[in-house]
Amino acid sequence: MPVNKRQLAGALLTASHIAERDRLAAFIGDEMTAFAANPFPSTTAGAARQRWGMREIEFRAMDIAAAGLSCLLAALARLPTSEPLCQEILRAGTHSLYLLHYGDGCRIVGAVLHGKPRQELPQLRPLPKPRGRPRRLPSTQQLDLFGMQSA
Repeated sequence: MPVNKRQLAGALLTASHIAERDRLAAFIGDEMTAFAANPFPSTTAGAARQRWGMREIEFRAMDIAAAGLSCLLAALARLPTSEPLCQEILRAGTHSLYLLHYGDGCRIVGAVLHGKPRQELPQLRPLPKPRGRPRRLPSTQQLDLFGMQSA
């Protein structure tokens, strides 16, 4: 099922395991960003882990700035190597964003934004947070029945 930029940006904003999700979503939401040719839209977690592990070494050696890489590698390390994934590629100028998801465009594994060697990442205005009913997280506090005093 094809996904659109708005769907991907919204899904990224809710992906709490991605530290730089605001920056990555802003890049996707920018009007200059467009989907790029994608020779390998289907992949596996193992293939992506190998590819991005090598790219991490390449990025350090060539002084390529990247956002989201460490979160993507951590997420891929937690997945079985045979886990099927989908890849989206978006570009604006000399910057590229690779995003991996489970095929629905909603559950994001991770994303990496990068440019050319010795080039800074773009400064983008953050997208507004998704509206709607905020999810309530379960309380981490427990009621201490033994600590209660009788009146």
